[in-house]
Amino acid sequence: MLGLLRWLSAWPLWLLHALGSALGWLTYALSPSYRRRLRANAALAGVSAADRRASVGEAGRLVAELPRLWLRPADRPIADAVHWEGRETLQALLDRGKGLVLLTPHLGSFEVSAQAYAQAFGDRQPITVLYRPARKRWLRELEETARARPALATAPATLAGVRQMLRALKRGETVGLLPDQVPPEGMGVWVPFFGQPAYTMTLAARLVQQTGAAVGLLWTERLPHGRGYVVHADALPEPLPDASTAGGGDEASAQVINRAMEAVIRRCPRQYLWGYHRYKQPR
Repeated sequence: MLGLLRWLSAWPLWLLHALGSALGWLTYALSPSYRRRLRANAALAGVSAADRRASVGEAGRLVAELPRLWLRPADRPIADAVHWEGRETLQALLDRGKGLVLLTPHLGSFEVSAQAYAQAFGDRQPITVLYRPARKRWLRELEETARARPALATAPATLAGVRQMLRALKRGETVGLLPDQVPPEGMGVWVPFFGQPAYTMTLAARLVQQTGAAVGLLWTERLPHGRGYVVHADALPEPLPDASTAGGGDEASAQVINRAMEAVIRRCPRQYLWGYHRYKQPR
């Protein structure tokens, strides 16, 4: 399998995306449960039929581009063009001189987001990203080695990983995580996401509240025809509530973050993973 991935990593991005689009539609056709979930989640968010159909191919492109992103030499930059929008916003957050929490939804090429940050800002402020280890051993080992790059460390979604992120923030570094990922039982609260209760992590807000870190949004849009990526950096639209005041608990903070994720997703709905099991019961 690793040999196949290495072979695919040498393909041009446009060809990988063409393959990925076909694989996305094949998965959609062969999996009734995935098809139902994608349609239901997109309907909750009021996504148009055209954007919903486009998201099927985009999900496949996300998977197909991974070999190119993971298996290039660690000292080489991203092989394809990376453009920035909102770079000044990110620069202003870094200028505060504190740790920084970057929130990234399951949108576009979220693998590029961390790599692009490390490439552009890692010399100044390294980043540690939270990830959920794969169940298959070979894929888990590949994730651990391929994702770790200069100025980019990884932390598993475990208690040890949370401690690692806290230490990074206290050193004045950056951490990144996907707040629309369903956390393990006991590490989240049920709050609305596109109008339906979804088990939402409390970790993101607690990291900010415990360390005084700044918080921002970082997401990557995939350009058509293999032309590369646009990395978008934004400020959080509304501040996180003060945990020490009435109404400033985990639920209020999670609602603020979910509203921010919804706003970002609405900007590029065809590249969100609507087939992700967002409303499932936590493990």
